[in-house]
Amino acid sequence: MGCRRGLGSMLAACLLLLHPLPSPACPVACHCTLGEADCSEHDLREVPQSLSTNTSALWLGYNFITVLGPHSFPPLPGLLLLSLPHNYLGLIHSQALVGLGALQELDLSNNYLTELSPETFLPLTSLATLNLGSNRLGVLEPGVLSTLPQLGALLLQDNPWVCSCSVLPLWRWLSHNRHKVRERSSLLCRLPEQLNKYPIMAFGNESFRQCQETSLSAEHYITFLIIGPFSFLASIFFCIFMGSITVVYHNLRREPHFWRRSRTCRGC
Repeated sequence: MGCRRGLGSMLAACLLLLHPLPSPACPVACHCTLGEADCSEHDLREVPQSLSTNTSALWLGYNFITVLGPHSFPPLPGLLLLSLPHNYLGLIHSQALVGLGALQELDLSNNYLTELSPETFLPLTSLATLNLGSNRLGVLEPGVLSTLPQLGALLLQDNPWVCSCSVLPLWRWLSHNRHKVRERSSLLCRLPEQLNKYPIMAFGNESFRQCQETSLSAEHYITFLIIGPFSFLASIFFCIFMGSITVVYHNLRREPHFWRRSRTCRGC
């Protein structure tokens, strides 16, 4: 009996070796180990969807991902690091990062991003490090960075910054958060041409004295577009009217002198 039990245990162990317990999901194009998924350099055009929910780090660099659409990622409640450098990423939908609330580090460097909406990073309430370096950002909308309360390190170098009034919100944020900005000396203007390679952090308050920060809604713009031409025409008619009155007034003042001279001549 003892031998039979021993043989049974050995057979069970062999079966476990031949048919191991199911492991967490891992996409074919990735290498997964200890909660990390490395999907780099596999010519991927979108984010793999069969990732394990316990993934804590996801590497997607050196692929061909061009767009992050709505809900681009599967549920990854424990994801702490997301790396997407050296793709062809040009657009991130405002709902692309939903479900990544635990994310602490995001690398979007060396891509083709030209703009970001404030809604994009709203789900990332725990984000501490953000790398936007080497993209095509000319401006950064007000509110993009203010939606990241835990942000402690920001990289923005090697972007073609347009140093007009539109850079004021970024300059103001940078001025109040110098300790969070890495490689500050690499934040250089690209346009206008006369400010090419001028450091953004070298600007002072007086540099933006002429900038008006009032933002108008579409309704206000339409109102101004309608009122503007009418105001212009009204001002022209008003000037003509006032000019006519002035001419008539001067003529009336000259008329008594004319009649006086005529009577004097008749008396002669």
